[in-house]
Amino acid sequence: MPENRRSQAIVQGVQRTPNRAMLRAVGFGDEDFTKPIVGIANGYSNLTPCNVGLNDLAARAQTGLSQAGAMPQVFGTITISDGISMGTEGMKYSLVSREVIADAIETVCNGQSMDGVLALGGCDKNMPGALMAIARLNIPAIFVYGGTIKPGRYAGQDLTVVSAFEAVGEYSAGKIDDETLQGIERNACPGVGSCGGMFTANTMSSAFEAMGISLPYSSTMAAEDAEKAESTEQSAQVLVEAIRRQILPRQLLTRQAFENAIAVIMAVGGSTNSVLHLLAIARTIGVELTLDDFETIRARVPVLCDLKPSGRFVTVDLHRAGGIPQVMKILLAHGLLHGDALSVTGQTLAAILAEVPETPPSDQEVIRPWDNPVYSSGHLAILRGNLAPDGAVAKISGIKQPRITGPARVFESEETCLEAILAGQIQAGDVVVVRYEGPKGGPGMREMLAPTAALVGAGLGDAVGLITDGRFSGGTYGLVVGHVAPEAAVGGPLALVQEDDTITIDAHQRLLAVKLSDAELAQRRADWQPPQPRYTTGVLAKYAKLVSSSHLGAVTDVDLF
Repeated sequence: MPENRRSQAIVQGVQRTPNRAMLRAVGFGDEDFTKPIVGIANGYSNLTPCNVGLNDLAARAQTGLSQAGAMPQVFGTITISDGISMGTEGMKYSLVSREVIADAIETVCNGQSMDGVLALGGCDKNMPGALMAIARLNIPAIFVYGGTIKPGRYAGQDLTVVSAFEAVGEYSAGKIDDETLQGIERNACPGVGSCGGMFTANTMSSAFEAMGISLPYSSTMAAEDAEKAESTEQSAQVLVEAIRRQILPRQLLTRQAFENAIAVIMAVGGSTNSVLHLLAIARTIGVELTLDDFETIRARVPVLCDLKPSGRFVTVDLHRAGGIPQVMKILLAHGLLHGDALSVTGQTLAAILAEVPETPPSDQEVIRPWDNPVYSSGHLAILRGNLAPDGAVAKISGIKQPRITGPARVFESEETCLEAILAGQIQAGDVVVVRYEGPKGGPGMREMLAPTAALVGAGLGDAVGLITDGRFSGGTYGLVVGHVAPEAAVGGPLALVQEDDTITIDAHQRLLAVKLSDAELAQRRADWQPPQPRYTTGVLAKYAKLVSSSHLGAVTDVDLF
């Protein structure tokens, strides 16, 4: 075992005696000062089902680390429940929490000279926040996902949290009664774990497994099943071996790893948020990655998994069908995965997948065979045009109308948009514009699950377009375009749109445009005045001042000087 960072700091002479004295108070003995010190970044919280089970996993991680000859030290980090804060002012803190998590893990691990870190997370921002910290630290690391929730059940149907949001729209449109609404709400989330479809949490866990920073099969396990705790203990043991061999994040999080992650995200029908988060992690680790890379891979990779929100199945069904290794093996067999990319186990992906069959089991319908995909190409399209010169992200799975041209219905916030939808003021053929919800303008780039789910519930999901400089939940589907850049708050073209302007969304042509001449846009820009900041103190004010554009990952630690 190479001499570790903590032992270097505390065994350099008598001046380190106070350090040793304090560590004895937390359980160190003489023999422990030469062991690697491994941080367990624990995202436990009982404010969300996503994270409420993490303390039990942290205990298993401690057991695994101790048995493998390391000294575990547990510290906490934060979480925000997107599902609970959705549709409220509190949702502005969700993306901000990604940066806080990254800063917190970096601060503790470097401040205490950790030799490695095992990061435990459940809710959406836990994962990219942890990976950004791991990228900054470049000490041996592994990510352990808290696991997915099992589906709820009501009236013979599997439910997820998105079912509750869509039920609001159905109720407002008179399609369901109060009893059904209450039945869905009471049964949508039956226990511990992150949102059960291929929403953002399960998308990012799947991506991290594809990148080799999490163990095989771990990304789709149910939070409540015994194998999740067993996988956590195994992850701890693998991390100690990675410390011994000095397998570092910069060896794992390579350009090949990011391409593998994007391919898997396309194949499983993952969340639009994955685009933002992978851009952020890549920028942190120093890998060149742009929106165009997503479009290039999208054109080659079919959607192979029939998963919610637009499909039929949930993530535990994917796990039973073979999980992410089965998806990766299909991609590898067709030249769409870099098999020589390295895992934290020290193995290549090709070696890990060696025993996985090239075709999925025939007795299931979750993972389609190569010759019968759900869609022939990926579902996350990058749109450009005079409304999005720096790009925008559209999720085009589950839609019947890939193109819409219609009058703009302009809203300055999510709340006013939702009020109009629930009041029946949005009609088929409209293009809804929600602006000043971007990274700086929101600030915090809120997700728009409430409006989009209300549109779906009202039967308008295929008949109305929605564009925003904010984000969408992983549970969103329909003809929706987010991450529009530049955002309205910095004078992006979205700020210049007026009521009844004609807007075109064309997923096939990858176009987002308003029918205005360059001269008219220039005149409107000359007349435009930037809005006053919505916050002038506190974390949201700091975030708005520092955050970059969404097409750069909306990070806060780049180009500060």
